[in-house]
Amino acid sequence: MTMPRPQDSFSAARSLTVEGDVYAMVSLAAAEANGLAGLTMLPRSLKVLAENVLRHEDGRAVTASTLEGLRNWSTPAGVGAEVPFHPTRLVLNDSGGLPAMADLAALRDAVRRAGGDPTRINPGVPADMVIDHSVMVDAFGTLDAVARNLDLEYERNAERYRFLRWCQSAFTGFRVAPPGQGILHQVNLEHMARCVWTSEQDGRRWAYPESLMGTDSHTPMINALGVLGWGVGGIEATAGVLGQPIGIVLPRVVGCRLVGAPAQGVTATDITLLVVQRLRAYGVIAAYVEFFGPALSRLSLPDRATLSNMAPEYGATMGFCPVDAETIRFLELTGRGGMHARLVEAYCRAQGLWHDADGPQPRFLEALEIDLSEAEPAAAGPRRPQDRVSLPQIRPSFDAAFPPRGSIPDGGLADGAVVIAAITSCTNTSNPDGMLGAGILARKAVARGLTSKPWVKTSLAPGSTVVADYLEATGLQADLDRLGFNLIGFGCTTCMGNSGPLPEAVEEAIATGGSTAVAVLSGNRNFEGRVHTLAKANYIMSPPLVVAHALAGTIRIDLTTDAIGPDRDGRPVMLADIWPTADEIAEARDVALTTERFERRYAAVFAGDERWQGLDAPAGDTFPWAADSLYMQEPPFLQDVPAEPEPAEDLEGARMLVMLGDSVTTDHISPVGIITPASASGRYLIEHQVRPKDFNSFAARRLNHHVMIRGTFGNIRLRNRLAPGTEGGWTHHQPSGEILPIHEAAARYASEGVPLIVMAGAEYGAGSSRDWAAKGTRLLGVRVVIANSFERIHRSNLVYLGVLPLQLPQGVTAETLALDGTETFNLEGIAPWPAPVSTITWTIRRADGRTEALPLLCRLDTPFEAECFRHGGILPRVLRQHLSGLAPGMRSG
Repeated sequence: MTMPRPQDSFSAARSLTVEGDVYAMVSLAAAEANGLAGLTMLPRSLKVLAENVLRHEDGRAVTASTLEGLRNWSTPAGVGAEVPFHPTRLVLNDSGGLPAMADLAALRDAVRRAGGDPTRINPGVPADMVIDHSVMVDAFGTLDAVARNLDLEYERNAERYRFLRWCQSAFTGFRVAPPGQGILHQVNLEHMARCVWTSEQDGRRWAYPESLMGTDSHTPMINALGVLGWGVGGIEATAGVLGQPIGIVLPRVVGCRLVGAPAQGVTATDITLLVVQRLRAYGVIAAYVEFFGPALSRLSLPDRATLSNMAPEYGATMGFCPVDAETIRFLELTGRGGMHARLVEAYCRAQGLWHDADGPQPRFLEALEIDLSEAEPAAAGPRRPQDRVSLPQIRPSFDAAFPPRGSIPDGGLADGAVVIAAITSCTNTSNPDGMLGAGILARKAVARGLTSKPWVKTSLAPGSTVVADYLEATGLQADLDRLGFNLIGFGCTTCMGNSGPLPEAVEEAIATGGSTAVAVLSGNRNFEGRVHTLAKANYIMSPPLVVAHALAGTIRIDLTTDAIGPDRDGRPVMLADIWPTADEIAEARDVALTTERFERRYAAVFAGDERWQGLDAPAGDTFPWAADSLYMQEPPFLQDVPAEPEPAEDLEGARMLVMLGDSVTTDHISPVGIITPASASGRYLIEHQVRPKDFNSFAARRLNHHVMIRGTFGNIRLRNRLAPGTEGGWTHHQPSGEILPIHEAAARYASEGVPLIVMAGAEYGAGSSRDWAAKGTRLLGVRVVIANSFERIHRSNLVYLGVLPLQLPQGVTAETLALDGTETFNLEGIAPWPAPVSTITWTIRRADGRTEALPLLCRLDTPFEAECFRHGGILPRVLRQHLSGLAPGMRSG
């Protein structure tokens, strides 16, 4: 990879010498001295953006606007200015990354059909994938669970994995870490990230800050290392992987000063849940949150990783922790030390990116302070990660959400019974103190004779194989095994809905009692229907608390005053009796964490075992799609693309397909988790002779749009206000009044030539960066989404699929408008092309003939987004760019 020529317009190039080695760098201090005043006082995250702009060729064309914005970011000329962002690299999980690679394969097909050279389509920046979203918790509680689950993973996903093996050979600049290596964000944190990159250009060796984008909303975990990075949808990732500059709006930056010291027994999870609650209440949607202050230095790098990982949960684009001495220590521990670590420190000090708690701090427009001494053992639930509850309040929070009922029938399971207890997710398995704490608690519980309750499905799925090594080395894995927390694999599992089936006896007990069952997990998401369809309540908590609740077997307990259970002598065991002490964790840490473990485990992370190497992958420059495949269909978004974009049209006589309330997540919109036989997608697979046991998950089948479109808006907890009294994917077709599955109603509207809109409340599209939340919306025929507000990733994904996001005026909602779905709608101002942040006139015609009009804000936020929408989406835009050298009139259809 060659680096774009650095920007010299402001004489910003300077030399940096580190132990005799000379590097060139774009110096913000030099640029400031030569006319770009104010750069050195920027928040550190914006300094990285400023360097990124100055270093790239097209910085020359945009300097007047973007650098003026950076310099005056606290004024109208600043926040809101568009910045061309060139990430150093891209990181992909298989769930979001595989569709992005399929889009690249489809681009090759489209170029070939148009008579072009398909091999021109290649990653323009390094792209690494970690296969972490496919393993499911089928086998558990046994010593061979890892091998059994890995066998099933390959059996279910061989077709998808053969495609990725083809990608490895067909595309340059693309690597894959095969199944069983860990979770993308943890592998990225512990191995792939470098903080500062170097490249040779024009005879000089340049040093510059690392930046990245990732196909998962928890990509900001890497911000813990001072790396600028965030999650995008698979559609936007396609542009990034092709080396396209991504137009981003200069963000609002909120400084978060951390003070105080956590009390003994408080975990990184407890600290993070406090921060999530406070930042959500403060309001940091789509902002960069930049941490600083004296307490930051007291947090270990893994503690910071937990804090940064949950940036989506507090609503931010990033949770940025600047580089300091702890960062360097972590690089040394994980095998990235020596000369490289010294370069990182020297560069960050020279560029003003280094953090000293007592040193000068950047100028923040707004900042808040959080005292970590206020953190206490806690959980979040039962439905949202920002709903923090202290240990004594967990039972009341459950009872408030699910009022206690009368007696439970014989054979039934009590309300509040914990049926899933999962130590899962990079959020917490990247934190050795949390993992060692869980093992120590297990050891003490075993010593007292405690066992997990028989109705609890227990599992341990770390995000790194290093975790397995140090739990084995300390002997703690044996104690976790005795409580059923055997290793089951290395991947996201329960955190992203791959919790696998519950034992049949437990499912029957839930059904018999009509029970409100509970899942507890050390993950980051607990939205309705995400973890398991039978777990109506879900609580996020630290790994030790997950083990404690498996022992108790219920969420309806106050672990500060109630005994977990009796020991073998009948004496009550309190949580305080078995809680790990700081000294015990420190002693285990000294044994657990060695550089040799990290270096050995990651030495061959991209090689794969004999199963991976033995996959029969196709050859050739284009992929041979199979028309009858139920896993791999050619994406439909580049079929029959005209050589030039056709003008957009105003909408007339549109109908509402779905009307939703506030806080609707991408988990509600996008197909996610397991596929059930009763679902529309399940019925489709059964019609095609697929047995329910072979359904696999939606994540595994997301390259079959026939399966996915049937699951869009199909979440079992979705409440479409157009079909009151129902849950799931139902709607009223108008004017017939029939209640139909949403995809069937959409197909009927399409046959009738009726354009469709979706309406929602505030924070529409919160949650994971699921490309299918936008793709499914587009394939259902939805042209416009109208909401009170949008979460960042989903809004941009809609734009990149050619769906127009529009925002209601302040104080106007579906309720104030008294909409019921019988209306028709006109939208004027879309034709011929909507301008960024323009006004669209929305006219509502009611069933009795009355009309009213109101203005909507067009949420095409940048000229780049408007350009993508003009092309009908980002993929047609990229295709036309690649075909621009062909003969005039050449078509790609």
